[in-house]
Amino acid sequence: MNLRQTLDATLSKALSEACGNQVPAMVAQAKNPEHGDYQANGALAAARSARRNPRELGEAALALAELDDLVEHAEVAGPGFINLRLRESVLIAEMREPLTEPNPSPQTIVIDYSSPNLAKEMHVGHLRSTIIGDAMARLLEHLGHKVIRQNHVGDWGTQFGKLLVEFESKGTDASSLANLETFYSDASKRYDEDTTFANAARARVVDLQSGEATAKAAWQKFIEVSLSHCQAIYERLGVTLKREHLAPESGYSAELPYIIQTLESKGLIEESDGARCVFSERLKSREGEPLPLIVEKSDGGYLYATTDLAALSHRCHTLRANRVLYFVDARQSLHFDLLFEVGRRAGLAGQASLEHHAFGLMLGADGSPYRTRDGRTVKLASLLDEAISHALDVVSEKNPDMDLDERREIARIIAIGAIKYADLSKHRTSDYVFHWNRMLSFEGNTAPYLLYAYTRAKRILEKAPRTQADFTQARLDPAERDLALHLARFQETLDSVATSAEPHRLCTYLWQLAALLMKFYESSPVLKSTGVTQAMRLRLCERTAETLKQGLELLGIETLERM
Repeated sequence: MNLRQTLDATLSKALSEACGNQVPAMVAQAKNPEHGDYQANGALAAARSARRNPRELGEAALALAELDDLVEHAEVAGPGFINLRLRESVLIAEMREPLTEPNPSPQTIVIDYSSPNLAKEMHVGHLRSTIIGDAMARLLEHLGHKVIRQNHVGDWGTQFGKLLVEFESKGTDASSLANLETFYSDASKRYDEDTTFANAARARVVDLQSGEATAKAAWQKFIEVSLSHCQAIYERLGVTLKREHLAPESGYSAELPYIIQTLESKGLIEESDGARCVFSERLKSREGEPLPLIVEKSDGGYLYATTDLAALSHRCHTLRANRVLYFVDARQSLHFDLLFEVGRRAGLAGQASLEHHAFGLMLGADGSPYRTRDGRTVKLASLLDEAISHALDVVSEKNPDMDLDERREIARIIAIGAIKYADLSKHRTSDYVFHWNRMLSFEGNTAPYLLYAYTRAKRILEKAPRTQADFTQARLDPAERDLALHLARFQETLDSVATSAEPHRLCTYLWQLAALLMKFYESSPVLKSTGVTQAMRLRLCERTAETLKQGLELLGIETLERM
């Protein structure tokens, strides 16, 4: 049950009756536990509009609210806050319910994430989009929504002309693409320095876009090798993107003329400096001029904005999406503002909620974008190798007698989990500093700390005797109640993340849960207790382990039974 939502619905109804018009109760978790478990702040705002005393309005709402089944104590405090303390029986009953409930009104949600450049190997710049997008896909799917993953990769356009000529000059052998970075660099250099090469590249673009057989065959080989690099990274990261989730630019090439025609029919296209543009009246430059979305070059070549509009139309009309979530870094925020505005004006967006969820950068210790020591972009494959190496050192230090293969497997899980959690635990829009020692620490808000908490709960359960006692008859001591209350808030945490697309909220919840488990373990002995007390404490351990495992899985992090 989403306790906050249930309390909010009940109090909103009562407050609206007391006020005489529809007003929200605005229930939130209490910041100070001494005041209760939840706090409703709606009476203050409602009193202003109704010209009534907020305390009197709060008292009237409490008299009307049917809260006895949930609330042990309710009072109006201060200028009109309504403080609520849940019944102990409610917290105990929640431990017998499923961890989560599916959304009663499931939606179709398209999530656009990862989006690597197929001319290069994946690097750290692709990490945040891939990890955040995948966590949201997992979570929304878990809550019962129909999630359509889409990996909108760049596999079309001008750059592929020079890549094809370079590829064909080397015999279209896959071995020539063993190092994509070197291949791309060589092709770009020849394009800039060799006129003959550049002219051939431009001609090959025309061949490719017109469907010429040899160009298409060479392009397909190039794309296949590039995709195999990406898929290998996804599998190592435990990311759920598969080949069937590809939504490449080439897939929309046939629809681009239709997009231009639609924009023309709506009177949205203007000629500007040799290009065809859509100008947004709402989005202005510093000089006050409307900003353009350039959709077609003077030579008839389409730009990626046209492809993005085609993809948006496909998602909203063909896939019938209720929400379309784009996980793309903040540097393209203006592009998405323009894209959404134009899409709505052109009738391409339907009724879907269009959401660009920007994110910050991963930084090195010096505060600049994370790079190798010689200043090059860090490849994701190299980052994962280094993470596992660091984790193996940590695991070997703590478990020198453990079998090497087991240490390696534990190191792999810890390393991948640490990389993901270090990213997901930060606010999505913030930059963060990537620090090996910090992310692999067994203390603080880290994946190893959560994994250790999970294994500790599991060890207690392994050692515990089987008991027939009914834990629902137990009374909760303070540490038990704190843990039970936090466990009862798992559903509302997931619902909050689903709305905000901010996985750090789930990370914070799990970190707090692990800390409460440790506090409970120290103050409330489990194995030395007896009867209904032991039954309750074992159920708290069991529920905590279940919640940690489920929460980490939703973040895309594997758990361990032993560390």
